This record gives sequence, C-alpha cells and structure tokens, in this order.
Amino acid sequence: MGYICNKPFKTMKKLLLFGAALLFCGIASAQGDNPAKADNDTIGPWTKKGNASLLFNQSTFENWVAGGENNISGTLGFNYDFNYKKGDWSWDNKVIASYGIVKTRTSSFAKKTDDRLYYNSVVGKKASDRWNYTAFLNFRTQFTKGYNYGKDDNGAEIRTRYTNFMSPAYLLVGPGMQYVRDENFKINISPATSKFTFVDKNFTLPNEAYFGVKEGQTMRYELGFNTSMYYKLDVIANVTFENILNLYSNYLEDPQNVDIDYQLNIVMKINRYLTTNLQFQTIYDDNAYRGFQIRQVFGVAANYGF
Repeated sequence: MGYICNKPFKTMKKLLLFGAALLFCGIASAQGDNPAKADNDTIGPWTKKGNASLLFNQSTFENWVAGGENNISGTLGFNYDFNYKKGDWSWDNKVIASYGIVKTRTSSFAKKTDDRLYYNSVVGKKASDRWNYTAFLNFRTQFTKGYNYGKDDNGAEIRTRYTNFMSPAYLLVGPGMQYVRDENFKINISPATSKFTFVDKNFTLPNEAYFGVKEGQTMRYELGFNTSMYYKLDVIANVTFENILNLYSNYLEDPQNVDIDYQLNIVMKINRYLTTNLQFQTIYDDNAYRGFQIRQVFGVAANYGF
C-alpha cells in the first residue's frame, strides 16, 4: 500500500499539472491585460465565441481502511463557434474537441475517458422569416488509438488496438431546409444526405463487422434522411443546457434502424473562470454496436473564454 510510484503515472501527472499551469497563466494574463473583455468577438459580419477547459482529478490513499485506489485523471476540452451573417446569407460553424485520460495504480495502461473531434457547418440562404435553404456538413472522428482490454492466461492486463484517428470517421453532407427561431434553437432537415464511413482497412473484419465496412475496404456509403437540432437554454441563473441531436435513417439498408447521436452539455458557472461541467452523450448505431453507447464526464473545470 502507498503512493503510486510507477513511471507512466508520474509522467502523466506532470503533463496534466503543466497543462493546468498553462491554462491558469493564460487566464491570469487575460485578466490583467483586459479584465472587461467580452466573451463574444464580433468583427463585421463574423461572430466568434469559444471556451477551453481543463477538468482535473486526483485521489491518493495510504493505509485507508475503507479501501480505495490511487488514481489521476484529466480532460481537456475545446468548444468554438464562428458564424457569418450578412444580408440573406448565413454560415454557422461549430467545433468541439476533447481528450481525457485516467491512470490507476493497478492498471498497466493509461486509459481514455474522452476522445472526440466534432465539426458541424451549415450554409444558409433566407427563404422566409423563420426558414432557410441550407447545405450542411458534419464530421466526427477521434484523436488517438482506442483499445479493447482483457487478461492473458496469467491474469496480466492486455490490450488490443481497435480504433484510431480516422478509423472510424464519419462525414455527412446534404442539402435541406432549416428552421431558425433564434440563435439558441435551430432544426435542420435534409432528406437527401450522403453519409461516408471511413476506416483503416487493416482493422476490417469478415461479415462487415467493423462499423459496417466490408473486409479489405476503407469506406461505406449511405444515402438517407438526416435531421439535426441545436437547443441551448438558461435553466436558472448561471446554469445553461446545450442540446445537440442528430438522427439519420439509411434509405439503402434497414431504414427502420435510425442512428441517434445526442449530446448534452450542462455548465454551472461558479465565476468567470471556474464552472461545474456535466457532459453526457449517447449514440445508437447498429453498425458500430447493437445497443446504446453512453459517455458521461462530470467535474469542476478551469475555463478560459475567447
């Protein structure tokens, strides 16, 4: 029993502490130079707003009778919007990126708690007061390798690489119509959406078991109906709920199996630089997994708005 002393744990701890130092230095510098700086940066027809956050957690136990396992974890997050509006034309862009890892005393490997890269872009031309003609693009992938974990015959922990950057990666494009109540509530409907699934052919398995992509190939094409919704609301003072929902049905195969991707980001503001964050995401895609995938991250985060 005692403190964690293995080299990977110490290295990761140093990296996370270094990241925290950089973030707080940036916050202090921004506060000193211009404490009254607004979160929104508007230049001409462009409106830009973003946030970077660091969520950090560490637990250490020594002779703790109730039990416990030493661990350290951290998650870096990035959420950025850059939108254009002039006359009847608009162009809305959103980037979400996050990466998190955890290391426990008894685990042989540092494991991911979060890993995603998300980009959504919608070009619109006004059709009426509340409706726009649109063309949209949505892209999703991950940053690093993903593994399946297990035990060997001697009980030692082993891992097998299963995913990687651009494997899988999803790209959806299509024309449509968008209902816009305001900047916090939008619904885009695209009845002719092309969906591309990209993978590394070295991962493909027989019987289309690897995200629906056939053995030896690197891409799967689908044509279907897509609906996406963005809804952000202030529940009470300093508490916001951001909802992002995407539904997709493939005309070419099993249209009754609707793909679902729902994200909920709850931010409870403590002050300008500290928030309590809850991130929840659930995905249903029977080509990836026949059931709901669920991801949830909760904690206090240091934030820097720009």
